[in-house]
Amino acid sequence: MKCQDLSMSLSGDIKKIDWSVFDATWYAEKYGDVLKFLGIEGAEALEEFYREKGPALRHSPNPYFDEDWYLRRYPAVADAVGKGEWQSGFDHYCRAGFSSHNPHWLFDREFYFKQHATLQPAALEEAGFRNLYDHYLNVGDEQFLTGSWFFNATAYLKSGLARIEGLGAFAQCVRNLKPEQGYGQRLSWYFDPEWYLETYPHVRKELDSGRWLSALHHYLSNSTPTDYNPNAYFSEEFYGSVNHDVSGAVESGNFRNFYEHFLRYGVHELRKPSANVDLESYYRNAVVQKEVTRGDFPDAFAHYIAHNGRLEDDVEGLKESEALSKKLYHEMCQVRLPVLLNQTLDFTYDVPDLSVIIVAHNLFAMTMSALASLRANYNGQMQVIVVDSGSTDGVRHIERYVRGLDVVRFPGNVGFLLGCNAALEKVRGPFTLYLNNDTELMPEAIGNAVARLRHEIKIGAVGAKLIRTNGLLQEAGSIVWRDGSVCGYLRDQRPDVPEANFVRSVDYCAGAFLMVRTPLLRTLGGFDTDYAPAYFEETDLCLRIHEAGFDVVYDPSVVVVHYEYGTSSFMSGASMIARNQDVFRRKHTAYLRQKSLNNPRMLTKARFSKQDQKRVLFIEDRLPYRFLGSGFTRSNDIVRSMIAAGCQVTVYPVFRPTESQEDICMAFPDRAEVMWDRELPELEDFIKSRAGYYDAIWIARTHNADRLAPVLMDCADALTGTMVIIDTEAVSAPREHSKMELRGQTPEKTVDDLLKHEFRHLFMAEKIIAVNSKDSKILNSHGFSNVHVLGHLQNASTWSPGWEDRRNLLFLGAMHDQDSPNVDSLAWFSGEVLPLLDGRLPEDVKFTVCGYINPRVDLTPLINNPRVVVTGRVEDVTPVYNSHRVFVAPTRYAGGIPYKLHEAAAHGIPVVATDILCEQVGWVPGEDMLCASISDAQGFADAIVRLYEDKQLWEKVHAHELKRISTENTQENYVKTIKDILEIL
Repeated sequence: MKCQDLSMSLSGDIKKIDWSVFDATWYAEKYGDVLKFLGIEGAEALEEFYREKGPALRHSPNPYFDEDWYLRRYPAVADAVGKGEWQSGFDHYCRAGFSSHNPHWLFDREFYFKQHATLQPAALEEAGFRNLYDHYLNVGDEQFLTGSWFFNATAYLKSGLARIEGLGAFAQCVRNLKPEQGYGQRLSWYFDPEWYLETYPHVRKELDSGRWLSALHHYLSNSTPTDYNPNAYFSEEFYGSVNHDVSGAVESGNFRNFYEHFLRYGVHELRKPSANVDLESYYRNAVVQKEVTRGDFPDAFAHYIAHNGRLEDDVEGLKESEALSKKLYHEMCQVRLPVLLNQTLDFTYDVPDLSVIIVAHNLFAMTMSALASLRANYNGQMQVIVVDSGSTDGVRHIERYVRGLDVVRFPGNVGFLLGCNAALEKVRGPFTLYLNNDTELMPEAIGNAVARLRHEIKIGAVGAKLIRTNGLLQEAGSIVWRDGSVCGYLRDQRPDVPEANFVRSVDYCAGAFLMVRTPLLRTLGGFDTDYAPAYFEETDLCLRIHEAGFDVVYDPSVVVVHYEYGTSSFMSGASMIARNQDVFRRKHTAYLRQKSLNNPRMLTKARFSKQDQKRVLFIEDRLPYRFLGSGFTRSNDIVRSMIAAGCQVTVYPVFRPTESQEDICMAFPDRAEVMWDRELPELEDFIKSRAGYYDAIWIARTHNADRLAPVLMDCADALTGTMVIIDTEAVSAPREHSKMELRGQTPEKTVDDLLKHEFRHLFMAEKIIAVNSKDSKILNSHGFSNVHVLGHLQNASTWSPGWEDRRNLLFLGAMHDQDSPNVDSLAWFSGEVLPLLDGRLPEDVKFTVCGYINPRVDLTPLINNPRVVVTGRVEDVTPVYNSHRVFVAPTRYAGGIPYKLHEAAAHGIPVVATDILCEQVGWVPGEDMLCASISDAQGFADAIVRLYEDKQLWEKVHAHELKRISTENTQENYVKTIKDILEIL
C-alpha cells in the first residue's frame, strides 16, 4: 500500500527506502501483541487492518513515519483528523504535509536543509526525490549526514546497535523497536539520556512499562514539553523567563518548547541557555572558536557540553614542556635518518629560482631532516650550498646521500657568519635564503617567500614566523630598541594570535630563515665580519637593507619550526650577544635614535620599522567579509583602500566572529591586523593597552557610535591626538520610517525626531562620512559641516557576456535577519511580482537568489516556488553575474546605496530597481537602469519583461551603467578620498 494520490515517486535506480509504503513485516513486529490477540496474519490482512483500524489506534504504517508523534507535534492536523478531513496523520503527510512537516521525531527538515542548502524543491524533483526526507533516507543517511540535532550517525554506530546490513544508521535506529542496551544511549551532544532519567525517575518507570522507546523518545514526544530539560546545561524555566520575545512563539505552538527555539536561533545568538552558562563569554575563548569553526563541534553549546564548561590554557604547560619537546624533536630526526639515507635527495639544478645557504657543524641527522624538509617544500629548482664548518660526523660525507649539493668545507668551526659569507661567493640564484640546519619548513614556506620578493620590488628581505618545538612562537618579526637591545615580537605566544598573522615591515627577522635579494646582498657584502663568529649579524644586515632603501618584511605565511640553539649552546650564545650588542650600537646610532625606549608598553608601536604611516583602528559590527553584503562589502573596500594608501590598519569587530580561520585569512589584505578573537567587552582594555598608538579611529555605522561612546570617554586619555571618524554607512531614520508606513504602522516620531536620535553621538567625531550626497545634505541640515562623501568602489568589467549568452533573473544580497530590507524585498517580489511573470517569460526562466543567509532567516515560502533557485553564499560572484540577464533590486525601504546595485552594474548586468534606489544612486531611469514604484508590482514586472526580451534596450542600459561605474567608482578616486579624510599627504 502506498499513500493515496501521491504522484511523485523515486526513480528505480535511486529508491531504496520509501516512507510512503505500508511495511507489513515491520507492522507485524511493532504491533504484534494486538495483532496476535486478534489473530491477524498475512500481509493483506495486516494492510487491511491498518487501513480500517490503524488510524484510530494511532498506528504507524512503517518505521519511518511516527503517527502518534506526528499528531502530538501538529495539533491542527490532529483536529482535522478528528473531524474526518484526513484519514490519519500519515494520510495528511502523504497528501500535503510532506513539503512542510516533519514525519518523525528524529528528523527535522529545516535543520537538514540548512546543512545542505542546495537541496531545493526543483533540484530534489529533478533528482527524483519527493522531499528532503526522501533524500535523507536514500542518500544522506548512507553518507552519515545529520538530519536532526538529536541524532548523530557516528554516535549511533559506536553504540553497537547497528547490525542490519545495507541500511544507514538512521534507518537502523528507527527499525529498532526496543533498545538493546537500556534506555541511556547518547545519540548527540544535545540530549543526555543518563542525566534525564536520573532527573526524571518517573520516566524510567514509563520506559519499563513499554510506553516509550527511549529517554529521547519521551523527551521529543511527551505532551508537556516545557516541563522537561534535555540536559544539565539548559533550563526551560530560565530561558523562558529571560527571553520574553520567545514566550509568545512557544505558547502559540511555533516552537514545541524553549529548547527548540534555542537550538534553531538562540545558540547562534549566544543566548544564555541557563543561569550558570554564559555562552557569550565562553565563546570568546580562542580555542573554542577555533574548534567550532574547524568543525570539531557544531556550535559553542555543544563544545561547552563536551568540556563541561571548563577551559584550560595550556600555554604555561607548553613553556614547561620545551626541554621534552626538543628531546623528542631530536629523537625524530634520528628516527628519520635511516629512511633518508636509503633514498637520495636531489638538488641538481640548471637555473635555480633561489639559492639556500645552510651552515652545519655536526648534527648530521638534524641537517638531513632540514634538507628533506627543504626538498619537500619547494618543487622548483634550488641551489643548495652546505657549509661544513669543521664537522666530525656524517656531515663530512653529506654528498654521498644528497645529490646536487654545492659544499664548502672548513677544517674547523668557523661559525655561521663566516660560513655564510664564504657560501655567498657560490650563489647563483636571484634570492638567497639563509636557513638554519635545525629547522623544519611548513607547507609553501619557500614559495610564499619567493612570491613576496617577486611581486613587491621594494622588499629587500623576507623573514618567517618562527615556532619553537613546543608549539609557541620564537618570534613574529623582531624589534630593535634604542639602546641596541633586541627582542622577538610575541615570544611565548600562540602562533595563531591575530598580532602574529599579518604582514609587517619590521626592524629585522632572525637568520634561522631569512630570504634576501642576491644583488642587494652582494652590494652590501653579506654579513659584517665585525660580528663574527655569530649574533647580531642578521640584525645588522637588515638595518643596512633599510638604509639601502629597501624594506624588511615579516610574512606569517612563511612558517618554520626552529629547534633554537641547536647549533650552539645557550651560554655561549649569551656571551656573544653581550659582546656584539655594543658593536651593533656603535654602528647604527642614527637608526637607533628613532627607535623607542625599551619598554613593554611600547611593543605595539615598536613592532613596525616604519613610524611615518598612519595607524587606523577600524571598528565594525562584524569583521567585514565581502559575502555579508549589507555595507560590509563597502567596509572591506575601505580597509583595502586604507592599506593601499599606506596605512597600518587594525580591524576590530563589535561582535566576535564565528567564521572559519580560512574565511578570515582570505577576506582581508595580508597587511591588515584582524582582531578575530576580541569584541566590544574587551575594546576598552585593548585601546588602553595601545595608548597613543592610533592616529585615527574609524567607526563604521552610526549605531556603533552609540555603542562606543562610553568606551571612548573612558579611554579619552589613551586617545589624545587620535582623530575620531564616524562613517554613517547609511542614514537609517528615513528607512525605518518608510518601513513602518509600508507595514501599516503609524510612526510615533517624525523623521526629523528619528534623525536627531540617530545623530545624537556624532558630536564625538572630528569627521563624518556619508555614502552619498543625499545623506550628506541630511547631515548638513542637522548642523554637521564636517561631512565627507565616500561611496562605493567598483571596477567596471572589461568584458562580460552579451544578451544572447545570458539567461534568468538574479537577486544578490545578504539576508541577516527576518526583518532586513533584503528579506522584505524578496517577500514582496516573490509574492507580488513573480506571479505576474507567469505566461510572459518562459517557465524555465529561473529567479536566482544568491548571497549569505543567516541560519535564523526562514526562506521556506520562497524556495517552494518552482521558479526560484536559492544558491546561498558563493565564493565568486562573477560567474553568477555573468550568467544572468537581468538583475532585480526590489528594495522597498533602504538607506544609503545598496552595494549590490553598483556591483551588478560593474559586471554589466542591467538592473531593474525600485524608484527608491534609483533616487539614491542618482542615475537616469530608462538609460542607466529601469525603475518602478514600490507600489506598482505590475510596472516592475513589465520592466523586467522589457529588459529581458528587448536586446536593443538591454544593450543600451548595459553600456550606460558600465560608463557610470568607470567614471564614478574608480580605485584611484576612492583611495584619494580616503587619503583626504585621513589627511595623508
